[in-house]
Parts: sequence; structure tokens; C-alpha cells
Amino acid sequence: MAPLPPVAQLVVCVGGIYASFILWAVCQERLSTTPYESVLFPRSDKFRAVVFLNTIQSLFSAMSALIFLLLTKHQPGMSYSTLLGLNAASPPSPLLSGNPSKDPSSKSRRKKGPSALLRSYAFISLVSSLASPFGFLALSHISFPTLLLGKSCKLVPVMMMNIILYRRRFPPHKYLLVAMVTAGIWAFMAFKEVSPTKPGKGPATSSALGLVLLTINLVLDGVVNSTQDEVFANYKIDGPQMMFFMNVCSTIITTVAMLVPSALTPSVLAPAGSEDHWNALATALAFIREHPTVVKDVLLFSLTGAVGQLFIFLTLSLYGSLTLVTITVTRKMVTMLLSVFLFDHHLTLGQWGGVGVVFAAIGMEAEVKRRESSKKKKDRSKL
Repeated sequence: MAPLPPVAQLVVCVGGIYASFILWAVCQERLSTTPYESVLFPRSDKFRAVVFLNTIQSLFSAMSALIFLLLTKHQPGMSYSTLLGLNAASPPSPLLSGNPSKDPSSKSRRKKGPSALLRSYAFISLVSSLASPFGFLALSHISFPTLLLGKSCKLVPVMMMNIILYRRRFPPHKYLLVAMVTAGIWAFMAFKEVSPTKPGKGPATSSALGLVLLTINLVLDGVVNSTQDEVFANYKIDGPQMMFFMNVCSTIITTVAMLVPSALTPSVLAPAGSEDHWNALATALAFIREHPTVVKDVLLFSLTGAVGQLFIFLTLSLYGSLTLVTITVTRKMVTMLLSVFLFDHHLTLGQWGGVGVVFAAIGMEAEVKRRESSKKKKDRSKL
């Protein structure tokens, strides 16, 4: 089967990410808001075992990545180390000139062994696991709109960490692209019409501690994305291979975290009811025994998250972290634009301005790609 053209590949990746995000968000909302009926007592309770939920999702994601690799890459006589990319000791040739992780001039490109690759996976998983609690804690000290505005600037730390940690250079238009997308998404979030009768999530005001926690969360996310770019720059691996090992490492990390005695777990991270059980794992299993209907929602949440990760890691391996983060930070804006046309919702003037800036940035990137492609075709025709 011939590979899809680059534009078609990108459309599939974007569509897959958007669709899986929507389904995953629906499952997450149901899990976090639904009171599940107890089979032992005349009461209903909400599921609060976040670490257990993340562990099941990472386990599902690791299995999904392995199944995907077996179906798409496995050949007779191929070893599992080759299938999982552990024999990839040399850097790949560049696929897309706009992707810094494929830049052949990168000074960091050098041959490394499987042990170094596994250490990189473990490091990425550890930093990713550390980033989530900071985002969770930040919402206790800042307003929800502030959190959204901060998340809209995610492209900036991703680019900064690429530059600071790995001395990576970008084409000049990439800096303008990041600035325009960040400004457009920020305006879209900042000028959103607020309903005076609908209470917002989180505190009404934001504290300095909350902003520090949010900054740490964004920086750690930037470290994760930039290190993923670096791994793709140094090894002949693809997205599902990284997805498998990262989720295996994450499963191990979160399982260890669940086994920590409840008495040693910070109260802000402990799920409700954990004080009655030895650890977070015992708390989660006790909830499931008492509320068996939650199992279906946990499985749906994990399955949709696993499918979404396949699209995310494929996009990451093909186009790099900047393109991936651009897709994810514009998701909410695209969803709201669809609601404008489908359900006759309206945007403020400031929001339309933000939309215009973002689409201008995307148009600029498309034009640069078109010119680069035309130049390559002309150069090949001269040979």
C-alpha cells in the first residue's frame, strides 16, 4: 500500500487528534462528574482515583502501540528488539525540512545504543509524570480562565526548551509562526464572553503560587516535547515505538506511586477515601468493588486515550513537537468555530481577531511549505 501524500497524512493526523480528543474529553467529563451508585450502601460517589485512571490508560496505550506495531511493521523473522526500535542506533535522514528534529545539521546527532534510548524514554516519562501534578495543583490557586490562557502559550516553552536544552535552531518563519499562533489563541481565550450567572472553575482570583505552579507545568511540558524531538533526531524510530516504551515507563512509575502508603501521600494528591485504605491502589479497587458500573467508563476512557495517543505520536514523529502542539492548542478554537456554524453560537470581535491571526499564521506556514516543495522539484529537474 503506497503511503499517503504529505498533505493527506497531516489531514489524517489532525482529524484523528481532534476526534479522539473530543471522545476522550467526553469520557473524562463523565468519569469526573458522574455519581456512581453503590451496590453495598444506599448512596452514590464520584470516582477520584486519578493515578489509577492514568495507570490503566498508560497500560492500554502501551498495548495499543504494541498491537499497532505487530500489525504494521512485523515481518517473518523480525526480532522484537527490531520491531520496538531498540536496534535503531543511527539518526534518520530528514523527512521534512520544517521539522527541527529531522534537521541533518543538528550537532546532537550521534550514534547511541539501546540503553541510552531506554534512559531517554524513562526520563521523558518521569518528567511527564511530574508535570501533571503541577497543573492539577495550579488550578487550586488560579482561576480556570488563567489556566486556559497559560496553556494557550504552550508553544513558547516548547520552542525555548528546544533552544536551551538542545541548541536547536529554527527557520526564521517558525519564530513568527509561534508568536502569531500564541497571540491568536491567547486573544481567543482572553476575549471570550463570560456569563455572569455561570460560576467558573477554580478560585475567583489567581495567586503568585498558582502562577509559579503553572509555569513549572509548562516548562516541564516543554522539556518533554523537546526531548522527544531530540530522541527522534538521534534514532531511526517511529511514533508508536516511542509510545510503547513511554507508556510502559509511565505505567511502572504510576504503579509505584499507587503503592506508596496513604500516610506518606500528600493530602492534595490523595483521592477521597484513601485514608481508609493502605494505599491508592487499594482505594481504587475498593471503589470499583462497591461501584462496578464505573468499570465501563474507565475502559472507554483508556481506549479513547490510547487511540488518541497513536495519532499524537505519529504526528510527533512525522512533523515534530511544534506542529503537534499547534494542533492541540488550536483544538478548542476549531471546536468553538464549528459550534458557531452548526449551532449558531457567536464570538466576540476580539475572538474573531484571534482566529484571523491563527489562520494567517497557518496560511504563512502553508505558503512556506509550498515554496520549499516547488524549489525541491526544480532542483531535482535540473539534475
